[in-house]
Amino acid sequence: MTAKNILITGASGLIGTHLTELLQRERRHVAHLSRSNRGNKTTTFLWDIAQAKLDVAALQGTDTIVHLAGAGVGEKRWTNSYKKEILESRTHSTRLLYDTLRHNPHAVKTFVSASAIGYYGFEDNDSLLTEEHPAGKDFMAQVTRAWEEEVDRIATLGIRVVKIRIGIVLAAEGGALEQMARPVKLFVGAPLGTGRQNVSWIHIHDICRMFIKAMDDEAMQGPYNGTGPYATNNRELTKAIGKAMGRPVFMPPVPGVVLKMLIGQMAEVVLTGSNVSSEKIQREGFQFQFKTLEGALKDLLH
Repeated sequence: MTAKNILITGASGLIGTHLTELLQRERRHVAHLSRSNRGNKTTTFLWDIAQAKLDVAALQGTDTIVHLAGAGVGEKRWTNSYKKEILESRTHSTRLLYDTLRHNPHAVKTFVSASAIGYYGFEDNDSLLTEEHPAGKDFMAQVTRAWEEEVDRIATLGIRVVKIRIGIVLAAEGGALEQMARPVKLFVGAPLGTGRQNVSWIHIHDICRMFIKAMDDEAMQGPYNGTGPYATNNRELTKAIGKAMGRPVFMPPVPGVVLKMLIGQMAEVVLTGSNVSSEKIQREGFQFQFKTLEGALKDLLH
């Protein structure tokens, strides 16, 4: 079944922006669920997660919901209040969608939710992680597990639910690559910590295509890892960015203790990593357009 009328939450973010463009290019009808409709050229319905309010008109004619809403993990220092926002922006928004779907007439058949490879926890080892692995124990693992538990409730309404556990998304503007490329451009690029921590990356175009496949392929349900077929590590990624930009990377690694001083608890995300398998979604027939890191960076940094 081809999803025709799609409602996207969190559409102003990195993935939401690109996904909207792709879907509109395919002449599908896309609407956004947002806190504000200012400056939005796409049909937009309003919701207020804190007040548990959602314009039910957003459900009229909608056959697919793509749920991307959530406070940015790397946007602010991880104070206790911001950690609470990271968690509740995901769980409370999902609960509001569940309650709205439960208590109102609708034609929604498919619910595709973002999740994150943070589900598995970030550890310094090379174990290949599949969707069968249990949740980790660190902060992001706890957040992602709670998020997915709320998403799973939507399946009890007879709606097909797919969860995409997103890895490190590489894009020309925004996200991790832009932050890593900036110091490389200024000839001060350097690995972080040991540089050996795994980076399970994916090109922005491929992650958006993965979401579209999840919308359209009725055989898909449950969790899928949204990562490319070949992980790298922080040192090799930094060197590859330098090569793609024609910049040498010769600075010594930034010590972990310095990063912890600069960005606090959030350092645990960049100083550790995970090696995540994308085999499951490939078995479903998904084919990557950007399999290699070199090819992805050449496309994004040209």
